[in-house]
Amino acid sequence: MVKHQPLQVYEKQVLLSLVTGIYGCRWKRYQRSQDESSKWECAWFTILSSSFLLLLFWTYFWLVAQNDFNDFNWSVYNHSGEWRDETIPIVTSTTVGFIYITFLLILALFHISLGQQLNLYWVHKIGVLATLLTIVSGFVSVDDVWGNEWEIILVSLQFTAPFLHIGGLITITAVSWLVAGYVVRKERSNFQVMVLAIYILVLLALCLAPLTFTCPCIMDRHVLKPPPVIIGRRGAPMLAPENTMMSFTRALQHGASSLEADVTVSVDGVPFLMRDHTLRRTTDVSKVFPSRDHEDASFFNWTEIHSLNAGHWFLESDPYWTVKTLSPKDRSRIGNLTICSLVEMLRLAARANSSVLLNIRKPAPEHPRFRSWFMDTLWTLQKAGISQRKVTWAPDTDRGRVRGLLQTTNEKLSVEEIRHRGITSLTIHYRKISYQDIQVYLANNVSVTVYPVNEPWLYSILWCSGVPYVSSDAPQVLQKVPYPVWLMSHSAYNFIWISSDLVSVAVIMGIFFFQKWRISGMQNYNPEQIMLSAVVRRPSRDVNIMKEKLIFSELNNGLGSTEELSLYPENGHVRYSHGGLSC
Repeated sequence: MVKHQPLQVYEKQVLLSLVTGIYGCRWKRYQRSQDESSKWECAWFTILSSSFLLLLFWTYFWLVAQNDFNDFNWSVYNHSGEWRDETIPIVTSTTVGFIYITFLLILALFHISLGQQLNLYWVHKIGVLATLLTIVSGFVSVDDVWGNEWEIILVSLQFTAPFLHIGGLITITAVSWLVAGYVVRKERSNFQVMVLAIYILVLLALCLAPLTFTCPCIMDRHVLKPPPVIIGRRGAPMLAPENTMMSFTRALQHGASSLEADVTVSVDGVPFLMRDHTLRRTTDVSKVFPSRDHEDASFFNWTEIHSLNAGHWFLESDPYWTVKTLSPKDRSRIGNLTICSLVEMLRLAARANSSVLLNIRKPAPEHPRFRSWFMDTLWTLQKAGISQRKVTWAPDTDRGRVRGLLQTTNEKLSVEEIRHRGITSLTIHYRKISYQDIQVYLANNVSVTVYPVNEPWLYSILWCSGVPYVSSDAPQVLQKVPYPVWLMSHSAYNFIWISSDLVSVAVIMGIFFFQKWRISGMQNYNPEQIMLSAVVRRPSRDVNIMKEKLIFSELNNGLGSTEELSLYPENGHVRYSHGGLSC
């Protein structure tokens, strides 16, 4: 007699083929396996997950660092001596790497959820390693060139922490399906207990994380102060070359109430506006005075300085990616700009009834105007006809001679030191001042100006913190922020926080109970019953697509000639015959 084995029905598993094919180049059914993944492949999964986490942090850093992209390029310029927009290759490679690693991680999680063996293709292994090494080298390079910028992460959390908390809860809730499927297995191990313990600790930390948040925008609406006054930092350098008359004009046109400029004194005593120590970056000095392109800008006389073009570099380098948005008329005007003198800018401010903030660079000791630079600048203020009460002077040196002018300091000082110096204003980088510091200064009647503020999220934080003045490269952007990006009362946020935690915990517990029920049911179910049930439910037209024939083999277990095992459908039921018995 022969034994009739049941037909095996193979469905087209397009999704599974795509998952295993793309991840491990296993497109055929016989190449796949549901065995446990090897330790080597588990190690590669760990490397992939670590790369994703590092890349996620790296991507977040560059998203919030958009506020300081120009400062990054300026830092690179100071290190290399050549002006290049280094943010373009960084943003491009980060985007490509993040998409690639995220896609591979999703495929790996699909493998785990479908019970498939992990087997990362060797090409992807090279790609993952290359991405990981690139990220690590990127961290090292940024720390060397722009190390202080890491502090923007902590600043940005004042704005993004509530949203990251919700995102973290969603992520850990989704991961609970995989964790539960692993830890509720019948066989237990110490590693399973460790995985469960780590998962619970992470969940607990996420649920309690809002206790550590400092979010200025979680406040009652009625205590929100007026929006900060916007100062055009070097004008509107996204719309026209920095420290030029066109730039200052654009700043006033786009809502700036005050202007900020960098002042340098020429060799013949004319104060002019220049940020850099040399003229190489923002003028054509290399063409006009090729032998002096590395010379300090203050050692040129005003006639030489005024002969230089101060607009071509902006059109060629496009430092803010805004040149394409300019009209042909504006581009023509920019192409003919020259360096702006201090008196020109002050007269513009006087006509607009605007205040000004001057960052004055004192000449070197060997400079001919080293002893007279102060009088040169003061005489220029008087010549421009602007009220001295409209001028704020930095740094806060020469206090004995600066009478009638407001002075500000760029240092973070205690309230006692500020009072001792006799100043009432503080101009400071946003990374160097905290929410608590702001409240202390304001409570002691110290005016605070924070720079550079170019993104709506940072502007919103400072607005909610009560900062009265912000200095911005993008007044045209901040002008379009009529209200903080988000504002929420304490009671509303507490409700969202607690309810989201409870919902997450409830869903996770439900997933664990369901996985335990599902896996225990699979372990207690008879394999023959699973097979027979599957065949019974299979419609006849699907049975016709079977890809394997009946396998006939002689019985070796001592069955007699009258014993027969057969399986065939009969009126929608399965019939089993053995030695005259049937069911």
